[in-house]
Amino acid sequence: MQKSLHIVPDKCTGCLQCEAACSEHHEGVFNTARSKIKVFNFHEEGRFIPYTCTQCDEAWCQKACPTEAITLNVVTGAKEVNADKCVGCKVCTIACPFGTVNYVAATGKVSKCDLCGGAPACASACPTGAITYISADATGHDRMRDWAKKTATQA
Repeated sequence: MQKSLHIVPDKCTGCLQCEAACSEHHEGVFNTARSKIKVFNFHEEGRFIPYTCTQCDEAWCQKACPTEAITLNVVTGAKEVNADKCVGCKVCTIACPFGTVNYVAATGKVSKCDLCGGAPACASACPTGAITYISADATGHDRMRDWAKKTATQA
């Protein structure tokens, strides 16, 4: 069963625990600037929205990579960057419509979410349940149900 990150922005408090956990897992330091997940802060609205790679089925980053450095992990479903093959050309960063593939100047390579090998640190660290790791088949169900409830009350 494939799993994916499920993000519910209404539950996010902007605590940045997800960013800290990600950077610690991947970089060994608590440095949110080095995280593969980011939390947008919409000041005027008083809202926070976490975002990261959605692991697209038709991954444009993967298709655009001239060295085939982005490959599918068949166990987790993540599109992972092989640093040994990455030449830092940044074509994948341009191809990603969501801006979730990032160039890391310190390494001269790109970086993106790899689902932490199937145990995403961001989901484990989220204290409010804004980020969970659930069956990929179920991620759209909650949104559809919420929409159905909303439209039912408007009728």
